[in-house]
Parts: sequence; structure tokens; C-alpha cells
Amino acid sequence: MYECHRQLVEASVPVTATNIKNRVTRKEEKGIMLIEVFQHHNSKMEALVGEEFAPGTLERYTTSLRHTVDFLQWKYQVSDIDIRKVNHALITEYEFYLRSIRKCANNTAVKYIKNFGKIIRICLANGWLTANPFVNYKAKVKKVDRVFLSEEELATMAAKEFAMDRLSQVRDIFLFSCFTGLAYVDVLQLTRADIGRGIDGEKWVIKKRQKTDVASRIPLLPSALQILEKYKDHPQCLNDGRLLPVLSNQKMNAYLKEIADLCGIHKPLTFHIARHTFATTVTLLNGVPMESVSKMLGHTNLRTTQHYAKILDIKVSEDMLLLKNKFKL
Repeated sequence: MYECHRQLVEASVPVTATNIKNRVTRKEEKGIMLIEVFQHHNSKMEALVGEEFAPGTLERYTTSLRHTVDFLQWKYQVSDIDIRKVNHALITEYEFYLRSIRKCANNTAVKYIKNFGKIIRICLANGWLTANPFVNYKAKVKKVDRVFLSEEELATMAAKEFAMDRLSQVRDIFLFSCFTGLAYVDVLQLTRADIGRGIDGEKWVIKKRQKTDVASRIPLLPSALQILEKYKDHPQCLNDGRLLPVLSNQKMNAYLKEIADLCGIHKPLTFHIARHTFATTVTLLNGVPMESVSKMLGHTNLRTTQHYAKILDIKVSEDMLLLKNKFKL
């Protein structure tokens, strides 16, 4: 009996009369298994894609599950593990695996650990775990300076003549995002029903962001309206019922790299940079208040928008110049 007690403690299994009896009679019940819980979570998430979750969220958790399975095989040579064996040591080993074997960058590793943490919270909520293994664990996301295009780079790209129509098409859609702040998936899904009349009587994009389900209300600048007008009779738009002939995200990003080279822009151009450009060059640098920018971007928290303001040294310089002139001797 004492030996069974010792084994239960060593295995981090709750010491109960039933567990001791099962250990003595060798009739131990199978515990709740980590990978099974993870798979069940992902299955429920998959069923709710389009209602409560975006496809990208499911994809991230699917990747997290795969990394967890690979980690257990790498570290313990098992395909699954009793949830009660998940402790602080396992979490730190998992983080080491992500950073060393998987070669994940800091923020990517932290993201996967957070996804793993959700599964642990499910186990805690159900009483399958009695102690939280994340109690003494801390991992910080490193702030990354967001790349955006300057006013000169925007003008260069807009004026550039391309030999291929496909490059011109990708450039125009990218610029549309620069002038509206819409993310790739929201531009892709944009329909005539998403264009309405704003409080000023002008045309606005009135659409819920797919990522957060928060409404964005964006007045359309003349440049954005011109692009919509240019593609209103495009065969792909007429066939799909969309406002713009958007290619896959992978193709858009591949063409954008080619466009950057042709325009002499030495920045790692991706479609999402258009959203950063709207937040910085197009709005904040032109005096649009942060609260208005936040609302147009569909941010749920003003702090998210404040990240853009922190990188705008040009704006700081302009504001301080006014002060310098005021105090000039």
C-alpha cells in the first residue's frame, strides 16, 4: 500500500482510495489524455468555423496540435500523455523544442504555447487537472516594428507602369487596401452590399471584420473609389459577385515582391503592409485622430492602434517643430 502511495505521488496522480485500490489490484483506469482533449477541441472549433471562429484560427490550432504531437514523440517517444503529467518542466521543454528543433521565432513560439495553454485551461475547468502548470511560467511577446510604405513609395508604386496586367491588378488592389485599411480577407470578400452612404452622404465601406467581427466604417477616399470604378466590369468580379479581382494571398504576396523590386522599394512587401500603411502614412501622419483610425481599422482596443503611433518618429518631429518655433528666442 505504501509503495502504491509512493508511485501515485511520483506520477502526479491524485492519491485517493480508488486510485490506491486500482493500483493494488492493477485495475487502473485510463486517464484523460492530452492529445485527445486537443483533438476534441479542434473538432468543435472546426464545426464553428464561419460562425464563431475564422478559418485562420482553426489552422493555427491545427498546427499547434501537430507541434504538440511531434514534441511528445521527440521528448518522451509516446503518441499521447496523461494530462496529469503535464507540469512546469514539460511546458519549458516544449518551449525549448519549439525554439530549437522547430526553429520558431520568439513570438511564434509564444503563440503556440498560448494555444497549448488554452487546452490546459479546459482541463482545469473540467477538474482533470488540480494544479495549473503555467503558474510560474512567463513568456513575453517581443514588440516588432511594423513595416509601412512612405508617401513617396506610395506615389512611386501608383505611378509605375507594368508590362504585365496581373502586376497592375495586384498593385491596384494593394493600393486600395492602403487607402481603406482593410485586411486581405476583407478585401477578398468585399461586395456591393458592403458599400453604403455614410453620415456625410458619401460612399463608405460598412463591413464587419472577419477576424474580430467588429464593424469597420471607412469613408472611401477618391483613390479607392477610382480603383473600384476601374474593376467594376472585370470578368472575375462579375462572375464572383465581388468588387475586386483578388488572387490568393500567396500569389498576391509573390507578385508584391516583384512589384517592390520594380519600384525600387527595399522593404519585405506583403499584403498586410497595406493595412499598416493606412494606419500610419495615410491617416495618423495626416492628422487623423487615433480614435478615428482605431474605429476605421475595427480594432477592439485602442492600445492596438497606439502601436502604430509609437513608430512614427516623423510625426513626433513635426509636433516638436511647432513647439520649437513657439519657444524660439
